[in-house]
Amino acid sequence: MKIRDSGMPEHDMWAKFFDAKKILVALGFNNKVNDAAEFGCGYGTFTIPAAKMISGKIYALDIEPDMIRMTGEEAKKHKLDNVETTLRDFMAEGSGLPDESVDYVMLFNILHLENPKALLKEAGRILRKDGKMGAIHWNYDPTTPRGPSMDIRPKPEQIIEWAESVGFKFASQHDLKPYHYGLVFEKAKSINKGAA
Repeated sequence: MKIRDSGMPEHDMWAKFFDAKKILVALGFNNKVNDAAEFGCGYGTFTIPAAKMISGKIYALDIEPDMIRMTGEEAKKHKLDNVETTLRDFMAEGSGLPDESVDYVMLFNILHLENPKALLKEAGRILRKDGKMGAIHWNYDPTTPRGPSMDIRPKPEQIIEWAESVGFKFASQHDLKPYHYGLVFEKAKSINKGAA
């Protein structure tokens, strides 16, 4: 099931919005992360810098064949053998990753989808004890140059509420100028795996 249109710009414009490594560090992605997962890897904007920062694997999932192809090509270009791309409808099928198999989950510009709590629960399921989840989204501001329509664009408070309702603990919020915000969550002792 494809998620609702994100208003994602073309690759070159998108890349100009982010200093990906700096943002990852701000969101608690550090040398304590061994393995990570990214839901909706897109162009690999964050996948590639993340892969360079960890000793384990990064599992890059997307429903779009072009995004998987582009991320895979970027990994080859940078001689990274720890990027595992997977073409998958993770909203319908889950991630396919084992319980408690990663230290960090990246949910970047994706929580405008129809059932955000289901994705947050899946993130919690695959996170190891003491794992972290980073969420990035477009500011709730109609003047941003792109992004999902305002009627489906989540405010930070909404994402915090959704995440806490399934068992995450909110850790911090960051202003990711010019157009985004970032949130960091910690895995609580048990993530609510019940119905959304």
